[in-house]
Order: sequence, then C-alpha cells, then structure tokens
Amino acid sequence: MNWEKPNPAAVREAIEIYVRLAYQARPSAAVCARLDAISAADRDSFYRCGAFEVGSGDEPIRYDLRLGNRWYPHMKLVIERAPDQRGYLLRVDTHDRHIQPAPGSRDSVLFAELMEKNQSLSSEIEAAWESAGLATFKGYLRADLARRREAGGSSR
Repeated sequence: MNWEKPNPAAVREAIEIYVRLAYQARPSAAVCARLDAISAADRDSFYRCGAFEVGSGDEPIRYDLRLGNRWYPHMKLVIERAPDQRGYLLRVDTHDRHIQPAPGSRDSVLFAELMEKNQSLSSEIEAAWESAGLATFKGYLRADLARRREAGGSSR
C-alpha cells in the first residue's frame, strides 16, 4: 500500500532540529557524511540515497537515519507509515533497549544513566518537531483522540 512520505524539505527540517538538540558541537564524520548525502539528494532520489536504512519490501514502510547524539552514536530519526496507512510519522528511536548490561554489573548504572539521557533528548526532539508542525506519533494520537471525541466515540 502506498503512503505519503514527508517531502524532503520537512525531513531536512526534522534533521536540523534533531542535530541542533542532539549535539553541542559538530557531529561525527559518519553523521556528517549522511547529512551531506541527504543534502545532495534531489526530490526523486531522496529516499533512495544511501543515508537511509530502509525497511524491506518493494514499498518500505520505515526509513531510519542514524544520527546519534553527543553521548550515543546509535540513536535514529525514524520516518514510518502512520497507523492510518496513508500518512507518515516522525519519531526518535533511542536504539538502546535491545541490549543492556547485567543488573548489578559495573556498567549497569552508567548505562541506565545513558538511557535516561537518550529518553529525555528523544522527548525534547519530538516536542520540537511538534512545535514546528511536523507529524509525530504523539500528535497523531492526540488528533485521533479528538476525532473520536467529535464522532462521539469512546475516549478510552
């Protein structure tokens, strides 16, 4: 099923917000190379440029852009098909929940602190996207709840 991906200008705006909040200095060379590839891509080649990690299938429903942050190189900007199957949503994947040090280990406290920083930054980025009028999952949920209320549906 085809879905409307964000236009490149909206993605570039989301990237600018993300990078501004995630870094206090210039990002790593790898991130800068991804940003250069995004910047060089035209409208037709934008989603095919090598900067994106693309979901499988003929019509992917998710595009990841590994931008990291000043503490952790694996955090991603995610563009994915919205639950309505038509539009898109932007979100930050902290990409830090897939593996964790053993509880009580020397690294577990430090990793828990890193996860807290990543989650706080993720929330800050997504709030800034919403303020800029970009589509986020939380915004989608609020709009869906409002539609249901207007239609007389359940709010639970």
